[in-house]
Amino acid sequence: MPDDKQKQPRIAGCSFSLYPMSDQYADLIVSALKKVDTDKVWIKTDRVSTIVRGRISHIFDVTQAAFLDIAKTGAHVVYSATFSVGCPGDTEGHAYMDVDDNVMNRKLIDPVNQDISAKFALYPMGGGNYMDLIYERIEAMKSHEVDVELTHYETMLDGPAQNIFNGLQEVLQAMEDAGSTHTVMTATLSANSPTPRS
Repeated sequence: MPDDKQKQPRIAGCSFSLYPMSDQYADLIVSALKKVDTDKVWIKTDRVSTIVRGRISHIFDVTQAAFLDIAKTGAHVVYSATFSVGCPGDTEGHAYMDVDDNVMNRKLIDPVNQDISAKFALYPMGGGNYMDLIYERIEAMKSHEVDVELTHYETMLDGPAQNIFNGLQEVLQAMEDAGSTHTVMTATLSANSPTPRS
């Protein structure tokens, strides 16, 4: 008989910050966080960032909705995030792991057609072949119809925001499915930048 505990997904987390380049930056951030449905995640905003914890699908749903809510105003906005799955210190908020995978913020996300630039870096811990895993995930990102460019320490991405978020979510989920002991991923996304692509 299968062990139900083995089927239970591990808690994932994201510490993210939003940086609108606007005089109304505080209002934009607060408004975005208020609009997003956070019923299926543990969430806390402190003096530096907002932490969201729960299932992988829900942390991406919440953080993407907040970012796109600001991006759709036309303001140049940067999103900086650190994702983690399998952190040995993760104990609070497990109640949110019992929710289903139906995401809550598609009504905020789907109408937004936004091209962005992004960088991400992947850090699988506890495995000897980590570079093979990283290159595999970089290659898989190309299937999301985004431009992929290797650079020092990170991988550059350009394309529709929803495609990039879907790709990043797949990266984290694939590492979890592969049995990574602890995975960390960093991502920086920029929308409406005045700097042209070189």
